[in-house]
Amino acid sequence: MSLLFSKFKLGNLTLANRTVFAPSCTYKVKNNDGKPNEYHQTHYGARAIGSVGLIIVEATAVESRGRITNNDLGLYNDEQISAHQNITRLVKSLGSQIGVQLAHAGRKSECTDSEAVAPSTQAFSPNSKIPKKLSLDEILQIKQNFVSAAIRAKKAGYDLIEIHAAHGYLLNQFLSKKINDRDDEYGKDKTLLLKQIITEVKNAVDIEVGVRLSAYTWQNDDYSVNDIVTLSKELEKLGICYLHISSGGVYFQTNDAPTIAPLYQAKYAKAIKQAVNIPVIAVGLIKTAGESEALLLGDVCDLVAYSRAILANPNFVIQMMSELKEYDLIDNTFTRTYK
Repeated sequence: MSLLFSKFKLGNLTLANRTVFAPSCTYKVKNNDGKPNEYHQTHYGARAIGSVGLIIVEATAVESRGRITNNDLGLYNDEQISAHQNITRLVKSLGSQIGVQLAHAGRKSECTDSEAVAPSTQAFSPNSKIPKKLSLDEILQIKQNFVSAAIRAKKAGYDLIEIHAAHGYLLNQFLSKKINDRDDEYGKDKTLLLKQIITEVKNAVDIEVGVRLSAYTWQNDDYSVNDIVTLSKELEKLGICYLHISSGGVYFQTNDAPTIAPLYQAKYAKAIKQAVNIPVIAVGLIKTAGESEALLLGDVCDLVAYSRAILANPNFVIQMMSELKEYDLIDNTFTRTYK
């Protein structure tokens, strides 16, 4: 059997295969209420029918002003729990495991009814809001918001939580040497907020926790891949169950962006995997079964995530089964799904 379609143990979870649907924002919330609806049930249910091993639901805000847009998901009040349960029940009944990415947009929030907040008052772009610099009391509240959202995620039936510390959103902003110009404890140790959130979430709720990181900002005067390797080792000690390695998204303009091509982020995942003993997820324009299998065989990663490919084709994973001649799995998939 191919590595891609072998079962995989992720913390306490057993995945049917090593494919992951990466968090991919759809901006389909209605009524500005943060609740998933029929669209989301259909969207994620279709990917479960398509045999994705692990589905990670798109960025889900821990507070209203932490949404990227007014049409984003949230887990910032108890009224949202039952709508999330509709997704988790459906997806798990169809054979996939499901997690949720808990997030805060920080200075990248485009919500029309709230302010943006950040470590400093630096705006993301010339057309972005000037964010409010967070006070220590507000940082304390944001930590509690992550904990509260994690508790709701557990109640909603999610199998795991992914803390979003990538792509220039709030926790990634705190990691930045340039954006985070604070002179308090959160400026002196730019990794402190992320580490505190992980610790407090794990203390509050019995659920697997992973982290998504931007290994490089594409800006040569900010943190380096080596800095993220060091951070990854520290996060492993805190008991996270995986690292999901991406890059970019931190700056509106960059001076060291890579050529965007298939596997362009694989080198970042490999650097992290060589440094830690927990599973690493690679992501970034991975388009074929051959590419995926090569990443696993080359010890670049343990799991392979896809966004655009699965957005475009809910049956992309079944297509890859065919490419790797896993015909028995295809037969079993449809027997399992429709029995």
